[in-house]
Amino acid sequence: MKKYISVGLITLSLVTASQAAPFMAIGDGAELFVTGTLGVRFDDNVFLASDKTDDIIFDLNPGLELTFGKNAQLKGALTLVDAFAIYTDNDGLGSNLFSGDFVTRFDDGKMKLDFNVGYHELNQNTPDIRGLTRRDVFSAGGHGEVEISQLTAIGAGVSYVNEDYKRSGYTDSESLSIPVDLFYKWTPKVDLSVGYRYRDYQVDLGQDSTDHYFNVGARGEFSPKFTGRFTVGYGQRDLDRGGDESMLGLDASFAYEISPKTNLQFGASNDFGTSPQGEQQKNFTLNGLVTSKVSDDWSLNAGLSFRSIDYPRRTDDYWEFQLGTSYIINVNARIVAAYVYRDYSSELRGADFKNNVFSVAAQFRY
Repeated sequence: MKKYISVGLITLSLVTASQAAPFMAIGDGAELFVTGTLGVRFDDNVFLASDKTDDIIFDLNPGLELTFGKNAQLKGALTLVDAFAIYTDNDGLGSNLFSGDFVTRFDDGKMKLDFNVGYHELNQNTPDIRGLTRRDVFSAGGHGEVEISQLTAIGAGVSYVNEDYKRSGYTDSESLSIPVDLFYKWTPKVDLSVGYRYRDYQVDLGQDSTDHYFNVGARGEFSPKFTGRFTVGYGQRDLDRGGDESMLGLDASFAYEISPKTNLQFGASNDFGTSPQGEQQKNFTLNGLVTSKVSDDWSLNAGLSFRSIDYPRRTDDYWEFQLGTSYIINVNARIVAAYVYRDYSSELRGADFKNNVFSVAAQFRY
């Protein structure tokens, strides 16, 4: 009972603070917001295991958001969040995790530059990570694109990710990716592309690898209601202790306007991967999401995704279905509710799981 009273008091204090904290202008074009999420969820398989353990979890996520460059060529945002997870039955699973992200973008019509850096403390399950495994993820990257002529442009970038696991059996890793693309304006609204991506992946368990992806593709507005981008090509992975693999590479994401209030987003990818345990993977994914604005205040969404994970000696399948709704209370607050179903099947004994999660939360931004 004391635990529930404590949760209620914390929730009440955060709501009060969120309502009282005013929006603040800092110089020209810079704004500071106080943000927060107050939520509760029921998870019937907390550890994503064959033998289920359920729990009710309270989520309290206060934060700050600083935006700058409103109506300017250079704009960006700094987001800081401190996330508290309080478990009703399994007290030892409670966590207090920090995350921070900085993103900025410059666009003068002829040159586009993007930069991002982020740090996330995580204690979440994934199809590859079971049992609420703690890890810290640092990422940084940048991408630029500049016009060479009226018909051509070149883009290049770099992305770095470092994962540090706090539990044995999982490998720390470093990943460096460098994509380069040449674009040709085929029509006023569609660009064709030729590209190459280099990726280096370093691990403590398993084998280090180097990937090469040679591709062609297109991007833009293919019709008044159909937009997106795709690349398709040849992918090759070279392992540091000998051996190589090849595959048909794919990376695609599209959006289609079903009606003025309903949109469909869908995509696919086929790429190499390395599991957190250091095993080699080939990952094929499909995903789709439908969003509909029922009214000025209500919106609905439904999504389905599939991932086929090809290991050297087996293939696992993972399905995830999402259903959600959002209600806007005012410009500062909204209520969101969601249901998520997960299904993982594997030839490896004891690796299968099913998972249902129901959640409801209030989100604030002042």
